[in-house]
Amino acid sequence: MQISLQNIGKKFRKEWIFRNVNLEFFSGNSYTFVGPNGSGKSTLLQVLAGVTPKTEGQIIYQSNGSAIEIDDIYREIVMAAPYLELVEEFTLLESIEFHQKFKQFKDELTPKQLIEKLNLKAHADKPVRNFSSGMKQRLKLGLAFWSVSDIILLDEPTSNLDAQATEWYLSQIEQHTQDRLLIICSNQPHEYSFCKNIIDIRDYKS
Repeated sequence: MQISLQNIGKKFRKEWIFRNVNLEFFSGNSYTFVGPNGSGKSTLLQVLAGVTPKTEGQIIYQSNGSAIEIDDIYREIVMAAPYLELVEEFTLLESIEFHQKFKQFKDELTPKQLIEKLNLKAHADKPVRNFSSGMKQRLKLGLAFWSVSDIILLDEPTSNLDAQATEWYLSQIEQHTQDRLLIICSNQPHEYSFCKNIIDIRDYKS
Protein backbone atom coordinates (compact mmCIF):
# COMPACT_ATOMS: atom_id res chain seq x y z
CA MET A 1 0.00 0.00 0.00
CA GLN A 2 1.24 3.49 -0.87
CA ILE A 3 -0.26 6.93 -0.27
CA SER A 4 1.11 9.99 -2.07
CA LEU A 5 0.17 13.54 -1.07
CA GLN A 6 0.77 16.11 -3.79
CA ASN A 7 0.49 19.77 -2.77
CA ILE A 8 -2.26 19.02 -0.30
CA GLY A 9 -3.83 21.97 1.49
CA LYS A 10 -6.77 22.47 3.83
CA LYS A 11 -8.44 25.80 4.56
CA PHE A 12 -11.13 26.66 7.10
CA ARG A 13 -12.83 29.89 6.15
CA LYS A 14 -9.88 32.16 5.32
CA GLU A 15 -7.21 30.34 7.32
CA TRP A 16 -4.94 27.69 5.83
CA ILE A 17 -4.50 24.87 8.35
CA PHE A 18 -1.69 23.40 6.25
CA ARG A 19 -0.53 23.85 2.68
CA ASN A 20 1.91 22.38 0.14
CA VAL A 21 2.06 18.99 1.83
CA ASN A 22 4.10 16.62 -0.33
CA LEU A 23 4.61 13.28 1.39
CA GLU A 24 4.68 9.57 0.61
CA PHE A 25 3.73 6.71 2.93
CA PHE A 26 4.51 3.03 2.39
CA SER A 27 3.36 -0.24 3.92
CA GLY A 28 5.74 -1.73 6.44
CA ASN A 29 6.55 1.71 7.82
CA SER A 30 5.23 3.92 10.60
CA TYR A 31 4.86 7.71 10.52
CA THR A 32 3.95 10.21 13.23
CA PHE A 33 2.51 13.71 12.85
CA VAL A 34 3.59 15.94 15.72
CA GLY A 35 2.77 19.54 16.63
CA PRO A 36 0.92 21.57 19.27
CA ASN A 37 -2.77 21.06 19.97
CA GLY A 38 -4.80 22.77 17.26
CA SER A 39 -1.97 22.71 14.74
CA GLY A 40 -3.82 20.51 12.22
CA LYS A 41 -2.54 16.99 12.93
CA SER A 42 -5.98 15.46 13.29
CA THR A 43 -7.29 17.34 10.28
CA LEU A 44 -4.50 15.99 8.10
CA LEU A 45 -5.19 12.46 9.37
CA GLN A 46 -8.88 12.86 8.49
CA VAL A 47 -7.97 14.14 5.03
CA LEU A 48 -5.79 11.05 4.57
CA ALA A 49 -8.70 8.84 5.64
CA GLY A 50 -10.99 10.49 3.10
CA VAL A 51 -13.49 11.64 5.75
CA THR A 52 -12.57 15.34 5.50
CA PRO A 53 -12.24 16.92 2.05
CA LYS A 54 -9.00 18.61 1.06
CA THR A 55 -9.09 22.18 -0.25
CA GLU A 56 -6.38 21.70 -2.85
CA GLY A 57 -3.92 19.13 -4.15
CA GLN A 58 -4.19 15.44 -4.94
CA ILE A 59 -4.09 12.22 -2.92
CA ILE A 60 -3.10 9.03 -4.72
CA TYR A 61 -3.78 5.65 -3.12
CA GLN A 62 -2.15 2.57 -4.63
CA SER A 63 -2.13 -1.13 -3.83
CA ASN A 64 0.34 -3.33 -5.70
CA GLY A 65 0.72 -0.60 -8.28
CA SER A 66 -3.02 -0.25 -8.94
CA ALA A 67 -4.86 2.96 -8.07
CA ILE A 68 -7.65 2.97 -5.47
CA GLU A 69 -10.39 5.57 -5.76
CA ILE A 70 -10.89 7.78 -2.71
CA ASP A 71 -14.50 6.59 -2.45
CA ASP A 72 -13.19 3.04 -1.97
CA ILE A 73 -10.22 3.67 0.32
CA TYR A 74 -12.38 3.14 3.43
CA ARG A 75 -12.17 -0.58 2.70
CA GLU A 76 -8.42 -0.46 3.36
CA ILE A 77 -8.46 1.80 6.45
CA VAL A 78 -9.15 1.43 10.15
CA MET A 79 -8.99 4.40 12.49
CA ALA A 80 -9.01 4.91 16.25
CA ALA A 81 -9.33 8.29 17.94
CA PRO A 82 -10.83 9.65 21.19
CA TYR A 83 -13.37 11.73 19.25
CA LEU A 84 -14.77 8.79 17.25
CA GLU A 85 -18.08 7.70 18.74
CA LEU A 86 -19.12 4.19 19.69
CA VAL A 87 -22.74 3.01 19.74
CA GLU A 88 -23.40 3.55 23.44
CA GLU A 89 -26.49 1.33 23.53
CA PHE A 90 -24.57 -1.75 22.36
CA THR A 91 -22.89 -4.13 24.75
CA LEU A 92 -19.21 -4.84 24.21
CA LEU A 93 -20.05 -8.08 22.40
CA GLU A 94 -22.66 -6.37 20.23
CA SER A 95 -20.20 -3.59 19.37
CA ILE A 96 -17.63 -6.07 18.11
CA GLU A 97 -20.22 -8.11 16.22
CA PHE A 98 -21.47 -4.91 14.57
CA HIS A 99 -17.93 -3.90 13.56
CA GLN A 100 -17.35 -7.37 12.11
CA LYS A 101 -20.17 -6.82 9.62
CA PHE A 102 -17.92 -4.25 7.93
CA LYS A 103 -14.39 -5.50 8.73
CA GLN A 104 -13.27 -9.07 9.21
CA PHE A 105 -10.77 -9.87 11.94
CA LYS A 106 -7.25 -11.19 11.51
CA ASP A 107 -6.63 -14.90 12.07
CA GLU A 108 -10.41 -15.50 11.77
CA LEU A 109 -10.78 -14.24 15.32
CA THR A 110 -14.30 -14.46 16.74
CA PRO A 111 -15.85 -11.54 18.69
CA LYS A 112 -15.56 -13.48 21.96
CA GLN A 113 -11.90 -14.23 21.27
CA LEU A 114 -11.26 -10.53 20.58
CA ILE A 115 -12.84 -9.63 23.92
CA GLU A 116 -10.28 -11.89 25.59
CA LYS A 117 -7.48 -10.16 23.65
CA LEU A 118 -8.76 -6.85 25.02
CA ASN A 119 -8.69 -8.21 28.58
CA LEU A 120 -12.35 -7.24 28.90
CA LYS A 121 -14.01 -10.65 29.24
CA ALA A 122 -15.80 -9.68 32.45
CA HIS A 123 -17.50 -6.80 30.59
CA ALA A 124 -18.75 -8.65 27.49
CA ASP A 125 -22.44 -8.00 28.27
CA LYS A 126 -22.04 -4.52 29.73
CA PRO A 127 -23.39 -1.57 27.66
CA VAL A 128 -20.63 0.57 26.24
CA ARG A 129 -22.22 3.67 27.80
CA ASN A 130 -21.15 2.29 31.17
CA PHE A 131 -17.51 1.87 30.14
CA SER A 132 -14.79 4.15 31.42
CA SER A 133 -13.05 6.34 28.86
CA GLY A 134 -10.04 4.04 29.06
CA MET A 135 -12.12 0.94 28.31
CA LYS A 136 -13.69 2.66 25.32
CA GLN A 137 -10.26 3.61 24.00
CA ARG A 138 -9.00 0.05 24.44
CA LEU A 139 -11.99 -1.19 22.42
CA LYS A 140 -11.31 1.29 19.61
CA LEU A 141 -7.65 0.32 19.48
CA GLY A 142 -8.43 -3.39 19.55
CA LEU A 143 -10.83 -3.05 16.63
CA ALA A 144 -8.15 -1.18 14.69
CA PHE A 145 -5.30 -3.59 15.42
CA TRP A 146 -7.27 -6.78 14.80
CA SER A 147 -9.26 -5.73 11.72
CA VAL A 148 -8.11 -6.91 8.31
CA SER A 149 -6.81 -3.69 6.74
CA ASP A 150 -3.67 -2.33 5.13
CA ILE A 151 -3.74 1.11 6.77
CA ILE A 152 -4.02 1.94 10.49
CA LEU A 153 -4.62 5.56 11.53
CA LEU A 154 -4.32 6.41 15.22
CA ASP A 155 -4.97 9.79 16.82
CA GLU A 156 -3.72 10.23 20.41
CA PRO A 157 -3.76 6.44 20.85
CA THR A 158 -3.05 6.29 24.60
CA SER A 159 -5.53 9.01 25.50
CA ASN A 160 -7.33 7.89 28.70
CA LEU A 161 -5.16 4.76 29.06
CA ASP A 162 -3.38 3.94 32.32
CA ALA A 163 0.18 2.62 32.45
CA GLN A 164 -0.84 -1.03 32.12
CA ALA A 165 -3.10 -0.32 29.13
CA THR A 166 -0.34 1.76 27.52
CA GLU A 167 1.97 -1.25 27.72
CA TRP A 168 -0.79 -3.29 26.08
CA TYR A 169 -0.98 -0.68 23.29
CA LEU A 170 2.77 -0.91 22.65
CA SER A 171 2.61 -4.70 22.55
CA GLN A 172 -0.20 -4.52 19.98
CA ILE A 173 1.86 -2.12 17.87
CA GLU A 174 4.70 -4.63 17.84
CA GLN A 175 2.43 -7.56 16.95
CA HIS A 176 0.10 -6.04 14.38
CA THR A 177 1.77 -3.27 12.39
CA GLN A 178 4.96 -4.73 10.91
CA ASP A 179 3.55 -5.31 7.42
CA ARG A 180 0.97 -2.50 7.44
CA LEU A 181 1.03 1.26 6.97
CA LEU A 182 0.75 2.97 10.36
CA ILE A 183 0.18 6.71 10.78
CA ILE A 184 -0.12 8.31 14.23
CA CYS A 185 -0.97 11.80 15.49
CA SER A 186 0.63 12.48 18.85
CA ASN A 187 2.23 14.90 21.29
CA GLN A 188 3.32 12.10 23.61
CA PRO A 189 6.75 10.58 22.81
CA HIS A 190 5.88 7.27 24.49
CA GLU A 191 3.15 6.75 21.87
CA TYR A 192 5.59 6.80 18.96
CA SER A 193 9.04 6.07 20.42
CA PHE A 194 9.39 3.18 17.95
CA CYS A 195 8.72 5.44 14.93
CA LYS A 196 11.58 6.69 12.74
CA ASN A 197 9.50 8.95 10.49
CA ILE A 198 8.49 12.07 12.44
CA ILE A 199 6.65 14.82 10.56
CA ASP A 200 6.07 18.21 12.19
CA ILE A 201 2.82 19.69 10.89
CA ARG A 202 4.22 23.17 11.52
CA ASP A 203 6.51 22.69 8.50
CA TYR A 204 3.41 23.01 6.32
CA LYS A 205 1.99 26.25 7.63
CA SER A 206 1.54 28.85 4.89
